[in-house]
Amino acid sequence: MSSALSTTRRRLAGLIAAAVVAVGLVAADPAPQAAQAAPCTGTTGVTVVVDYGPLGGGVQVGCHVGDPATGLAALQGAGFTVTGTARWGLAFVCRINGQPTSATEPCVNTPPATAYWSYWHAAGSGSPWTYSTSGASSYNPAPGTVEGWRFGTGTAPSITAP
Repeated sequence: MSSALSTTRRRLAGLIAAAVVAVGLVAADPAPQAAQAAPCTGTTGVTVVVDYGPLGGGVQVGCHVGDPATGLAALQGAGFTVTGTARWGLAFVCRINGQPTSATEPCVNTPPATAYWSYWHAAGSGSPWTYSTSGASSYNPAPGTVEGWRFGTGTAPSITAP
């Protein structure tokens, strides 16, 4: 029994050591820049537009200050919460700020083509929207550009890129 107890203690010590290292890595990571609930100015970051379309809630605009590595990072860094699907994780955006609700869309697989978050880009303020040919986790938006999201059938956000 002492051998089993010794093995259990070693495993527990290993888990505790791994947790301490993980906490150290998180603490050493620089704090992300605070999101702004307004368009970015100039090339200070990437502006993000979320148009809830038929879900209600209008259009929200945020700013990811700095240079996000991906469109997904820009969306999250602009202050929006994102839920992926059970099957694909965040490789497929299913909910933004809790919309659509779980009663409407369970987020197991990809939602239907008539009710999904379409992803758009604009070169800057006033530029036309272009439907993204890349997923948000693989697209790298440049500071000064605008990212757009609209729920529905794949139409562009209803406002001009701010």
